[in-house]
Parts: sequence; structure tokens; C-alpha cells
Amino acid sequence: MSSPKRRIESDVNCTLMSNWEVTLKNDNRTATDGMHRQEFYVRFVGPEETPFAGGCWNIHVELPDAYPYKSPSIGFTDKIFHPNIDELSGSVCLDVINQQWSPMYELTNIFEVFLPQLLRYPNPTDPLNGEAAALLMRDEKSYNAKVRDYVLKYASKQAADEAEDDSDEEDEMSSVGSYESGEDEEPTGAMEEI
Repeated sequence: MSSPKRRIESDVNCTLMSNWEVTLKNDNRTATDGMHRQEFYVRFVGPEETPFAGGCWNIHVELPDAYPYKSPSIGFTDKIFHPNIDELSGSVCLDVINQQWSPMYELTNIFEVFLPQLLRYPNPTDPLNGEAAALLMRDEKSYNAKVRDYVLKYASKQAADEAEDDSDEEDEMSSVGSYESGEDEEPTGAMEEI
């Protein structure tokens, strides 16, 4: 298996070359612990044939130095109504990421398989959002209507663009077409606003 640093570069490159819009955030280094983390945002679209269809969310991804041996940290930055996603923090309760992560998984698995499956098959018996879990168990039709309402209010392309603009004002980020290797190099490539 390759080194964690090489694996981070490889997985980030694969994500950048995918069909998702990816916004890289500059690497963070803390003087006290010397930890190196790669952070970026992926624009994730809700799966078809679900009440999340048409939704567009920004997912914050943070890769620890020990990646892929340690799981990535992911969270929704836009509001979503789902039993296994905390509405305020965007934290995701998903065993395959939180407890069962394996170095065999790649970042693309998160966006191609894990998150779509989570949205298709919520688990109301292990909730982070008790209101969503209770509504799903009590009245699935009302749950689906509330999910669609949240998609319209918080996860339309326009809402995601507005949230992106707000976060750009708080911290400098740029969308990048490629990621160059090198410990102290900045990501380079064709820049565009998303």
C-alpha cells in the first residue's frame, strides 16, 4: 500500500476528475502538532427517485494525515432533513465511515455509493435527527414532503450557490482543476467560481 500522503493525492485527484464540482481549501498546518490535513468541498446531488432528487448540497471533506487508515471526516454544510444527519452541524451517522472504514475504500465510494445509499435508505432507529426519525416512522408521506420542502428551501442550486458565496467571504477558497504533489506546494490548475 502506498504512503498516506501519496494516497491522499491520488484520491483527491480522482475526486477532482470526477463529475462532481470540487472546491479545494488550502492545507492547514498547526505549529503545535505539525498535523497536515487536506480539506475540500464536494457539491453532492440528491439521488433520483428519492425525495432528495433535485437537491444540491456542499459536503465538507477533511482527510487526516493517517488517511486511508483513518476515515475521512465529512459533513453537510447545507441544511438537510434526514434521520441520520444532524440538522445543525451536518454530521453524518454512517457506520461505513464512522466505525467500519477500511483503507480499501476510496473517496469516490463516499459520493457514488455511501451517501446515495444513506439518502435512499435512512435508518430511523439510530438517529442524529430525532424529529426526522420520528416523522419517518410515524408518517412516511409527511416525512417525504418535509424532505422535499427542505430541498426547495436549502438545497436548490440557487441556495447552494448563495451558501458558497457566504462561505467564500469567510475564508478564501478556489475551485481547482488539478492537484499537484509536493509537500509545500499549493493546489494549481484552472480556477473557476462555483
